[in-house]
Formats: sequence, C-alpha cells, structure tokens
Amino acid sequence: MKVKINGKLYNGNTGETLMELAKRNNIYIPNLCHKKGFEGQGRCRLCIVEINDGGKTKIVSSCVYPIKDGIEVSTNSDKIIKIRKNIILLLLLRTPNNDTIKSLAKEYNVDIHYKYLDNKKKENCILCGLCVEACDKLGTKAISLVNRGTTKKVSTPYDDASKDCIGCAACVEVCPTDAISIDDKNGKRTIWNRTFNLVSCSICGKYFTTYEALKYTDDKLNIEKENQICNSCKRKEISKKFKESFKNTY
Repeated sequence: MKVKINGKLYNGNTGETLMELAKRNNIYIPNLCHKKGFEGQGRCRLCIVEINDGGKTKIVSSCVYPIKDGIEVSTNSDKIIKIRKNIILLLLLRTPNNDTIKSLAKEYNVDIHYKYLDNKKKENCILCGLCVEACDKLGTKAISLVNRGTTKKVSTPYDDASKDCIGCAACVEVCPTDAISIDDKNGKRTIWNRTFNLVSCSICGKYFTTYEALKYTDDKLNIEKENQICNSCKRKEISKKFKESFKNTY
C-alpha cells in the first residue's frame, strides 16, 4: 500500500504502524517509549502525527496507528509542533533536571518561566512504563506502576526490597530517561532497594550479571549451569569456533 509522508510516497506493509514505516525509511519522529521489542506502548505521545484520510484529518500516535492505503501524513505540521511542545512542557515540569527532557525542550524551544519550575526537583521518571513492561516480559514482575494522579510512580511492593527482583537491570536498559538508580560497586549491585552479588566472567574477569539473574535464565531455559561467560566473550568464543570449523573444512 502507498502512504504519503511529508509529501513523499512510501510503500507500506500490511500490519505496519506509521512509526515502523517511518523508521524503515529513515524518517525521524520523536519518541521516548518506542523501542524494539516494546512497540505499541503509546505512552509518551511525542510521536503524534497529523493524517489526512479521505479528506478527514486527525491527530494520531504513530507508534500504534496502523497504516492505510492512500493516507497522507505530516510529522511536523504547525499543529503537531504546537501539541508536541505542550507535551514536552509537561514533561519538563515533571522532570526539570533530566538531561533527555532538557535536550528535547531545547530542540523545540520550550521554555518555562522560572517561577513555575522547581529546579530542586529530582524526578527523572516520565511514567512511560517501559521498565514495568520489561520486568513483566521477563516474568519476574518485581516492579509495577502504583498510586494515581500526582503520586503515581514505579515501585516495588510497598517500596521494599522485592523478593522477585533478580537484579538483571533490564529495567535500566530500556528506560529512556535514565530514571532508575543502579549502583555497581566492589562486586555488588544495588537496585530497587536490594543488593546482589555480581558474577564475574570466567574469561575476561569483568562483572556482568547477578547470580540470581544467571540462575533464573538457566532455569527458564532448562539448561545445566553453564560457564559464567559474559556476552562479549561468548560472541568472541563463537566467532573463534566458527573460524576453526571453517579452517578445518577448507
């Protein structure tokens, strides 16, 4: 199907969203919560675009809107820029000291009068929920969105150290604003109010995960305890074996 984006025609695939089509064709649409493996969240709303479908225009979130043949899309119309600025303004009010949000505000010339901005505020979370989604996908479900309104936040049950957390840091990996506190020091990792012992790679010696995360993965995959090797060394070992195999064959 044919979709016109910013005046240029592109070929879309059935089932594709506007964001996927745009990314496949290197068209930039700002977003915070669209990551590979976590598509379709539609939480941050920064990816809004304006579409014209048979003469009717509407504003949609590109990360969840499925493409249709013949629609025309504008990713940066005046209306879109105005709405996007308001979204960034709200994010800036919530997280005034976050570098990612400050960078977005600068990009879109969003400024707030000092009397409305609390520069002492240390909040970095935009409540996109990607961390909760990552934890759920792993099956650990150690964190969740709790409370409502202005007190809504991501937390472990009762803010206590969660017995379900395995210290894998998948939540940290997907967070778009570096909002989750993690401290790796002297062979220990502290995250979500709990401290874990880190495992060092048997080849390079670098710490790379926690014992709990390693055991959880082994149990999930139903495999015997493997050598404790980090992903980087694992890739090198596989490459080395492949080269040896190729050499022996030819």
